[in-house]
Amino acid sequence: MRRQPDTLAGYPHHTSITTRWADNDVYGHVNNSVYYFYFDTVVNSWLIENGLLEIGKSEIIGLVVETGCSYFAPLAYPETVTAGLRVARVGSSSVTYEIGLFGEGSEETAARGHFTHVYVDEKSRRPVPISDTMRTKLHLIEA
Repeated sequence: MRRQPDTLAGYPHHTSITTRWADNDVYGHVNNSVYYFYFDTVVNSWLIENGLLEIGKSEIIGLVVETGCSYFAPLAYPETVTAGLRVARVGSSSVTYEIGLFGEGSEETAARGHFTHVYVDEKSRRPVPISDTMRTKLHLIEA
């Protein structure tokens, strides 16, 4: 059964992303692989804004271990995309994020993706428990 689009209201956090000329493929729309750049952008910008990631300095980092995407409508250059973010699941050392990408002026997802971060010690790459501080902030954007 094919998944159905979500609405913007289902995502508690929103970030605007401007498409780039290079994002389009020969078919005149954003190439499917570029959507994953958008997913990384919204998740990592949220982590940075909330003091949970300091690039090059954080002792704990999230490594992507699973990802996926369902596509519903094309995005294209030039367009400002709204990326919605929510947390689907918080485990002991992992978080599954869900991202909705919304075309300019649209209330329904053009694409809905997910990815799971396992949080690890930056040096050893061994899983570490999610801190209480992080868990509290993640619950603010939980589905």
